[in-house]
Amino acid sequence: MTDERLPLAGITVVALEQAVAGPLATRHLADLGARVIKIERPGEGDFARDYDHAVRGLATHFVWLNRGKESIAIDLKSRDGHRVVLALIGRADVFLHNTAPGVVERLGLDADTLRAADPRLVVVAISGYGTSGPRRDRKAYDMLIQAESGMVSVTGTPDTPTKTGVPSADIGAGLYAAVSALGALFRRERTGEGAVVDVSMFDAAVEWMGHPLYLQLYGGTQIPRMGLSHAAITPYDAYPTSDGQILIGVQNDRGWRTLVTEVFSRPEYADDPRFATNVDRVAHRAECDAVVASCTTGWTTAALEARLAEAGVPAAQLNGTADVVEHPQLTERDRWRTVGTEVGGIRALLPPMTFRDVELPMGAVPALGEHTSAILAELGLDTTKEPSDD
Repeated sequence: MTDERLPLAGITVVALEQAVAGPLATRHLADLGARVIKIERPGEGDFARDYDHAVRGLATHFVWLNRGKESIAIDLKSRDGHRVVLALIGRADVFLHNTAPGVVERLGLDADTLRAADPRLVVVAISGYGTSGPRRDRKAYDMLIQAESGMVSVTGTPDTPTKTGVPSADIGAGLYAAVSALGALFRRERTGEGAVVDVSMFDAAVEWMGHPLYLQLYGGTQIPRMGLSHAAITPYDAYPTSDGQILIGVQNDRGWRTLVTEVFSRPEYADDPRFATNVDRVAHRAECDAVVASCTTGWTTAALEARLAEAGVPAAQLNGTADVVEHPQLTERDRWRTVGTEVGGIRALLPPMTFRDVELPMGAVPALGEHTSAILAELGLDTTKEPSDD
């Protein structure tokens, strides 16, 4: 029985999705209590199922993005398969897809057709470049969008541009799609009308480029790639300690004064005209970083991190993924749970949205077509034969 405290209890989402952006959006809707029915190709499914086989034979991307969903394996190009999907969408509140350009139109699942049958339906479409423009029909992947949006140009070292280590363009588009679905459902409560929402990966990535774009627009300057550093703030980088390194980020002049007086006991630098303001420090970045490094080398990483925390100066250690898996912030806050899969239970993190009155659900990761028979029976269809190709 659905817990009515869940924000999306009673909401049904039908998803024609693959890879990252669409599945991330619907997984968050499932996290919030929606029923999510994932349409997959028979025999193949979401191609992210085969990106790797690191999780006891299952793919890391797939188990991350698809828990709490039901999988129905249907041939959308068959007559019966098409009828099944239309029947599912006819019962749904949201239809979300991130298919290649032109796919839903060829399948007769375009927004105009669906909403003509049900004006209350919310349709959310995720595309690479949007519904118009010279790149409208281009296929798009995260790396390509990061490059086209300028994200790669501001990421990496001065010598080497890089993409981010996680699929930022996909994640951004997925989050905007989930937010759009929530906004459309909320508006429907007031107006009774559904919506058609188009989310572009390119638009999402460009939105995240706000600071560099404004610097270009009004300063005529391409932001340099700074590695761990920051183009507009100093000190903001990794600094050496006696046994490693530590990241320090000082974002205002009070923080600088605290750092050099309370932590480093070097008050002469507090009012040094080279470092008195952030603008001064950025203008004398190399000298400022050298001063900080000369002070940090006299500390162990652990001792300096503790002293910085005590003084209220932002700092962190540079963790690898193994460190994050064992991070005490996750362990002590009880953020790990076990979710089911076809190969048994696996560890997964609670959703980042923490409601104080109810724990968000973490359902199983579905096997391909695991719920096909049950869903067909729910629709009153014969589950003993394959859908016809006629």
